[in-house]
Amino acid sequence: MKKLFIVTIFFLGVVVVAFSFSELETILFTLQKAHLGFFLLALLIQMIWFVSTGRMYQSIFHLLGVHEDVITLSRIATAANFVNVVAPTAGAGGVALFAAEARRRGHPTGKVTVAAALFLLLDQAAFLVILSLGLIVLVRRNDLTAGEISASLFLFGIAATYASVLYIGYRSAEKLGNLLAKFARGINWAVRLFRRKNYLSEERAHEFAHEIADGFSGLTEKPSSLIRPVVWGIFDKGLLMLILICSFLAFEVPFSTGTIIAGFSIAYLFLIVSPTPSGIGIVEGIMPVALTSLNVNWSQAVVITLIYRAATFWFPLGIGAWAFRTLHTERAAPVG
Repeated sequence: MKKLFIVTIFFLGVVVVAFSFSELETILFTLQKAHLGFFLLALLIQMIWFVSTGRMYQSIFHLLGVHEDVITLSRIATAANFVNVVAPTAGAGGVALFAAEARRRGHPTGKVTVAAALFLLLDQAAFLVILSLGLIVLVRRNDLTAGEISASLFLFGIAATYASVLYIGYRSAEKLGNLLAKFARGINWAVRLFRRKNYLSEERAHEFAHEIADGFSGLTEKPSSLIRPVVWGIFDKGLLMLILICSFLAFEVPFSTGTIIAGFSIAYLFLIVSPTPSGIGIVEGIMPVALTSLNVNWSQAVVITLIYRAATFWFPLGIGAWAFRTLHTERAAPVG
C-alpha cells in the first residue's frame, strides 16, 4: 500500500511537470538572459527558507512538548509541500505526511497533527501581517482593486475557519467530533450522487477529534508563545521578498520597497486563494499585471515573474520530490 502511495504521488508530480512544460521552457530561455549570479543567490536564499521553515515547525513542536531537529523537520516540510502540490487537498496531504512520519519516528500522532495544523494557521497569520502592509502601499498608490479586497477577505475567512476548528478542538473533543462528522455527512451526501459508497468515515472524524484534543493536552507553554512561530513565519516571507529583489536585480530593473512589498503580497495572496495547487497558472498571470500596476514595464514584469517562480516554485518542487523519496527509503529512526 505504501509503495502504491509513493508511485501515485510521483505520477502526479510528472503530470504537474508535463502540463507546465511550456512554462519550464520559457523559464530556461529567460534564465539565459539573466545575471546568473543573482539567480544563484535567489536559490541560496530559497535553501535558507527551507531551514527557516523547519525552524518554525520546531518552535511549534516545542510548544506541544515534541522535540525534533531542524534538518529533519525541514525535509518533512519540503516533502509535504511537494505532496500538497501534486495532490492538492487544502494542506491535508501535508498534515497526513507529518502524521505518518510521527508514527515512524515514535512521536505522538495527535501532537504532530496539531503542530502541522497550527503551522498552516500561524503561517497565514504571519502573511496577514505582510499583506496589511502591501494593502497600505496599494491604497497610497490608488491601485487597490475589488479583486484584491475580495481575495484578502477570502484569505481572512480561511484563517478564521482554521482558527475556529482548532479552538473547538482545544476546548472540546466531542464538539469538534460532531462538527467534523457533520462535514463528513455533507461530503458523503454529495459523493453519493455519483457513487453509492461513503467517501468519509464519521467514526474516523470522532477519532481524529480526540487525536486533536490529545495533542493540545501536551501544550507546555502559554498561548502567547505562539507569537514566536509567527515571527519565524514573517521571517520566511522576508526571505521570499529577498528572492523577489534578486529577480529584479537579475534584469537590472529598478524597484522601491513599496513595489517589493505590494508585488509580493499580491502574488502570495493569490497563491493561497488560487484553486490550482501553489497558484500554478494563476500567479504567473496575476503577478505581471500587479507589477505593471506598480510602474514596472510589462516585459520586465513577465521575466521577473518567471525568475521568481523558478526559484520559489519549481526549485522547491524538485527538492520536495527528492525529500519525499528519501523519507520513504531510509530506515525508520530508532525509538528513544
